Amino acid sequence: MIELESVPELVDPVMVAAFEGWNDAGDAASTAVGHLDREWKGEVFAALDAEDYYDFQVNRPTVWLENGVRKVTWPTTRLSVVRVGGENPRDLVLVRGIEPSMRWRSFCNEILGFAHELGVEMVVILGALLGDTPHTRPVPVSGVTSDPDLARTMQLEETRYEGPTGIVGILQEACTHAGVPAVSLWAAVPHYVSQPPNPKATLALLNRLEDLIGLRIPLGELPEDARAWQLGVDQLAAEDSEVAEYVQTLEEARDTAELPEASGEAIAREFERYLRRRDGGPGPGGHATESGDATYLRDPSSSRARPPKPPRTDPGPGRKPEERPEDKGPDEPSGEGSGGE
Repeated sequence: MIELESVPELVDPVMVAAFEGWNDAGDAASTAVGHLDREWKGEVFAALDAEDYYDFQVNRPTVWLENGVRKVTWPTTRLSVVRVGGENPRDLVLVRGIEPSMRWRSFCNEILGFAHELGVEMVVILGALLGDTPHTRPVPVSGVTSDPDLARTMQLEETRYEGPTGIVGILQEACTHAGVPAVSLWAAVPHYVSQPPNPKATLALLNRLEDLIGLRIPLGELPEDARAWQLGVDQLAAEDSEVAEYVQTLEEARDTAELPEASGEAIAREFERYLRRRDGGPGPGGHATESGDATYLRDPSSSRARPPKPPRTDPGPGRKPEERPEDKGPDEPSGEGSGGE
């Protein structure tokens, strides 16, 4: 049973969801929702029963001490509410958790039950995947939907993907069948620097979300973290000629693909974002900053960057089994090109 007595009536609520695991390369998507929760001081009002959806041998509980008393934290999915004031107030329902191990249909139905009870007008699901994209360029973010009308009105791609999918794809389809407008935003993370954190990809997702829902999101220290990330990757790549040559190849391919598009839409979006931040002043919990296409990086497992390797045959976070970026459909993009912008 869903009990929401403690949640006040919400204003034009949008649900924003992200899940750790397969759909969260570099932890970019889950970190983005965590950033919203932290900056806007979200209040948790519900947590799904871990027994129903998680295999504890896959996602193990953790034990910790509080004032000498041992406690257990179970893997789960939590929902919180953030109240966003200002001239055009709009509240958010944040869903953050781990991709469930089982009963995905029941899991999605429970999430949609909360969405219905709270009057959610749209669901936005964030994801991140590995792609052949250089770390020196803006992170491609694709916006996709299964709703043809939504694709047309919000200038999104209509998904035509066929193949294995994760909880992001399943939840989006569940929303579509329930008649709830749903959008997925996918950020492409360079596969040669795939280990978390990736603040540059997180920042790109938040900027795209800001454009989509019309809210000015306080960025806090993310732009500075992103610049530091990119500086770190630049330094690692400079130490290895093979990696540097590979990055240059990706840059040339990206620049060639985007050359005809160096026009209207992207420039207009950046200008609109600039005006929002200039006119609105500092937001709650943060300050107005540049959108920031730069970032910070550390080597996944050693003190040096390593040359790229072919995709693994076993599935990992952000990568489909035996699948290369060029095989992906638009709802799980490779990170090449403009990313649907």
